[in-house]
Amino acid sequence: MSDRPHPPSVTAVVKQLVEYRLGMYGPSNEPPPEWICNEAAKQAIAEYREGKIEDIRVRASEIVNDIRVFSPHPLQNFSGVILNTGLGRAVLPGQVWAHLSSTIRHAVNLEIDLETGGRGDRNVHVEKLLCDLTGAEAAMVVNNCAGAVYLALSALCRDREVILSRGQMVEIGGSFRMPDVIRDTGCHLVEVGCTNKTHLRDFQAALTENTAAILWCHESNYKITGFTSQPNPADLADLAHRNGALFIDDAGTGCLINTEQFGIGHERTLQEAVAAGADVVMASGDKLIGGPQAGIILGKKEIIAALKKHPLARVLRIDKLCLAGLNATLKLYRSDAWKTIPLWECVSRPLEQVREVAERLAKEYPEAITQEGITEIGGGSCPGKGIPTVLVGIKSDNLEELHRYFRTNFHMVGSVRDGYLWFDPRSVCSPEIGWVNLNVVMPGDD
Repeated sequence: MSDRPHPPSVTAVVKQLVEYRLGMYGPSNEPPPEWICNEAAKQAIAEYREGKIEDIRVRASEIVNDIRVFSPHPLQNFSGVILNTGLGRAVLPGQVWAHLSSTIRHAVNLEIDLETGGRGDRNVHVEKLLCDLTGAEAAMVVNNCAGAVYLALSALCRDREVILSRGQMVEIGGSFRMPDVIRDTGCHLVEVGCTNKTHLRDFQAALTENTAAILWCHESNYKITGFTSQPNPADLADLAHRNGALFIDDAGTGCLINTEQFGIGHERTLQEAVAAGADVVMASGDKLIGGPQAGIILGKKEIIAALKKHPLARVLRIDKLCLAGLNATLKLYRSDAWKTIPLWECVSRPLEQVREVAERLAKEYPEAITQEGITEIGGGSCPGKGIPTVLVGIKSDNLEELHRYFRTNFHMVGSVRDGYLWFDPRSVCSPEIGWVNLNVVMPGDD
């Protein structure tokens, strides 16, 4: 039997909690709502009974802070990966924030035709922009690119064959594999070629009367180099059309500009994908477009019309905030203001400016070092490519605990490798890199 005192009642803990917080934060501190105090008291009492804590009122106050903090909450991405999926991928530009703020505060014309007063199509907010930017006949959007692929294959190819190169059988984050996705849509996967080489004749030999489509899949998170080859997408489109099949292009990253200007080589654009003759092109809104999560579908008018009517289009439809964010982001490309998009600001930031920030950051901790490195684009974009950067490294006997300390106290997410905790200033997508004073007692220091 435990010798610990019996815990007080919930009412008593709530009273102690209010008094404790007044003592900590002063009379100007707004008391937490009653439901938060009650919840915190109950949880703290339960943890006390389990022997996890000693001071109920202190723990209750910590729980109040946890409950009152909105989630997800802002972090500083020093990870060295600009489009870090775990950190939400693309950071939205200020112009997009302003548009979203207006959208949140008011009723909006999401699906209402202002001329007739009747029900409209939510795709109207981005369709013309996407067509003007890419040259596509028609467009629509769903919740993400995986949803776009699933919709296209389900609606256009179910119970028929889809041909895919073995060199493009992508596995994305979370162990989701393209072959599994194809089969789950009710299509019959036909594998052709080898991992490193697939020829046009391989696709030609695989075509049958039951072939619905040839699928091109962007190599999102890997690069095959050396003795390799893949057919030209335009040749695949021509082959498919001559044999009564569709050519479906999972372009993935959704690039709209020439990436060679940043020294990271050429990333195939949506304009190129459409011009190559694809019947359907799919891409993400939150990768190289630099907008919110969305699945963009471009294609021939009759095909897009069919996809809009498919039951899955309702299941996968995009919400008003992502739609508004995508509209505002696309307009930056239309007005040639895309350089203000945080993704491209990070990529184009001069190395000397990155070095200056790194050196200022290193001075905050006496044992920190600086070292040249490479910032990755991330998010399944530009695999094997990167931009020069200057890293800040801090050595520790317990790197995981040190990283946790920075994450929880300064909201800084770095990366641990080679015996150091590294911070990369280039991957911080914000107008100002607002770190706080780091010259403090670190874990393990006396």
